[in-house]
Amino acid sequence: MQPHYIVVTGGVMSGLGKGICTASIGKILQARGFNVTAIKIDGYFNFDAGTLRPTEHGEVWVTEDGGEIDEDLGHYERFLDVNISKDNNLTSGKIYWEVIKKEREGKYLGKTVQLIPHITDEIKREIKEVAEKTRANFVLVEIGGTVGDYENSIFIEAARQMKFDGEKIIYIHLSYLPIPSHIGEQKTKPTQISVRDLMSMGIQPDFIICRSEKPVDDVRKEKIALFCNVHKDCVVSDSDLEFVYEVPLIFEQQNFADKILKKFDISSKKPDLEDWVKFVDKIKNLKEEVKIGIVGKYFDIGEFSLMDSYVSVIEAVKHAAWANDRKPRIIWIDSKQFEIDKSKLSILKSVNGIIVPGGFGGSGVEGKIAAIQFARENNIPFLGLCYGLQLAVIEFTRNVCGFDGANTTEVDSQTKYPVIDLLPWQKKIIAESKYGATMRLGGQEVLIKEKTVAHKFYKSEKVVERFRHRYEVNPEYIQCLEKNGLLFSGRSSRDENIMQIVELPNHKYFVATQFHPEFTSRPLKSNPLFYGFVNACIS
Repeated sequence: MQPHYIVVTGGVMSGLGKGICTASIGKILQARGFNVTAIKIDGYFNFDAGTLRPTEHGEVWVTEDGGEIDEDLGHYERFLDVNISKDNNLTSGKIYWEVIKKEREGKYLGKTVQLIPHITDEIKREIKEVAEKTRANFVLVEIGGTVGDYENSIFIEAARQMKFDGEKIIYIHLSYLPIPSHIGEQKTKPTQISVRDLMSMGIQPDFIICRSEKPVDDVRKEKIALFCNVHKDCVVSDSDLEFVYEVPLIFEQQNFADKILKKFDISSKKPDLEDWVKFVDKIKNLKEEVKIGIVGKYFDIGEFSLMDSYVSVIEAVKHAAWANDRKPRIIWIDSKQFEIDKSKLSILKSVNGIIVPGGFGGSGVEGKIAAIQFARENNIPFLGLCYGLQLAVIEFTRNVCGFDGANTTEVDSQTKYPVIDLLPWQKKIIAESKYGATMRLGGQEVLIKEKTVAHKFYKSEKVVERFRHRYEVNPEYIQCLEKNGLLFSGRSSRDENIMQIVELPNHKYFVATQFHPEFTSRPLKSNPLFYGFVNACIS
């Protein structure tokens, strides 16, 4: 079956949830037995998301094959329950890099290299390459930003050309219908203008998805159909929901998948969404709560808070809570406040358990260490992720082993006790100025020690989890740490000196991982360590 392309664009404003919509469209097509993959396009000139601050562009998603990607790839993986490659993320930086490299290698045979056709050809080539590698029946292509942005216009042009080239392709435009408080009525004008801008770029949308606070009524649908040149049945409502996992079912109620298949002249198939329906019905009817405190530092951006910094952690907590028949209630705790006033640590007694997620640098670190100590000494369930493991080891080294001032060389390069450090092979690479090669990225095999908490929940002696870090537990301190009661229950299968999981045997639940278990959590398959953490929080 020739690949069929579905391009999703956005209008009016960012943050409407194109990633969720794209993943949901993929879900209802997948439920009909089709092989589906999804591509995210970002207009920024970074090669990938690896160097972006979380408050700048949200969480960095890590793929199994070691890509540092836009967080929308996480939505695709969670909804479709498939591993998606780093090749499924295109950026302006990546595209221009390839074109300039080819120009330097003389592959354009002396021609003037231009936006059209060379940049657009490269975009199309990479999209088709993903289709070929995955052998997908449907390739969803989400173009980041909004129509009218300079930075995504070349990608929209490439999408337009694909139809001209004879590819089987349709276009879906996601727009916003505001309800001004002083009017109290859904307004379609912003959508009309957005579609007009898209049409001026040569693309007539086949479908328009309307994001709004409330479902879109027939009056609004008829107006959008008239002014946007689409049939009324091709205007799809996507109103605010408590749970994003309900979006595929809302689309299914509107026969969206059948309409898409009709556009492609493909016979419809009966969907298999039974497990998804049961899952959504369950989470909508849970009554009992579990309160989880996330002690982080990537919250503040100006006068606002940005929870996108930890979106995968949030979703993993939800999956684990639902699997334990609980409604999750997440409490955001800024670690920097504990550095100013340690008496505020008492707030940790108001939650059932705390998570210290990943991060970089020294900001808020001492506050996180104080929170970890409080959880350890007060038997509060604790889950540390990546940097959370490193800080848990630092806390234990200082306050149990008695090495006052122990630290990570990332924060204090002159510390007397570098319990967290670069390993010798990493230092050698850095000395050669090959900084990128020191980051351990993607899926790595972890050996699990028997009769440990990790083994209890993984039910396996070997697992693959995703990593994104540079610093490690210094092997010189392992014997001392173990002698004082810290248990290393997970190690690298390639280097036994690289510690991957630590835990405290006599604690209610004190587990920290060098990897990011949130990246392998799925709505219907909670990650085992998150499940165990929430289970301890409610027991």
